[in-house]
Amino acid sequence: MTDDQKTYVIAGAAAAISLIAWLALVVVPAWKSYWRVRDRLVATLLSVYVLAAFVLAGAGVGAAVLWYFSDRL
Repeated sequence: MTDDQKTYVIAGAAAAISLIAWLALVVVPAWKSYWRVRDRLVATLLSVYVLAAFVLAGAGVGAAVLWYFSDRL
């Protein structure tokens, strides 16, 4: 297995774990909080914004780490 393949496997596993965590910790409680389908769908759609915020925060932290420690890599 090449280094690129290892990187893709690790990134894919991290994405899958993050998606499962988002579903279990954000979407399922939002879905169970309402009984009308319309409200459930709106809650799910709004939880996508939470997911986007987590992704952007993670990208920002990763970019900051690379910015400050790129000379040591």
